[in-house]
Amino acid sequence: MYQFSYSEIRQESGADSRERERQALDRAIELMERAETAGAHSSETVEAIYATRTLWSILVEDLANPDNSLSEELRASLISIGLWVMREADAIRLGKAKSFRGIIDVTAMIREGLE
Repeated sequence: MYQFSYSEIRQESGADSRERERQALDRAIELMERAETAGAHSSETVEAIYATRTLWSILVEDLANPDNSLSEELRASLISIGLWVMREADAIRLGKAKSFRGIIDVTAMIREGLE
């Protein structure tokens, strides 16, 4: 899975770090789309949940870092989105939800915002 820290990203150019984030979001979307096709009790779903939760955990941690250069308001909004994504992934894992569609759509919007 893609794992990076804010300090590593800070050393890269803004374009490089956005590209890494886009790639990680693309991968999560790809896994969730496969899981959506395979069904709720598939190995694809397990992999998609793990990858999505891991990615968003990393992103939320980086957004919470006071050294993050994004505005406090934007960081707070993105943290809220990340927490929602992780709750939705847990709902799928627990059988309380069956579809990744909402998470896919929100993650795609965030990815498009990086362009």
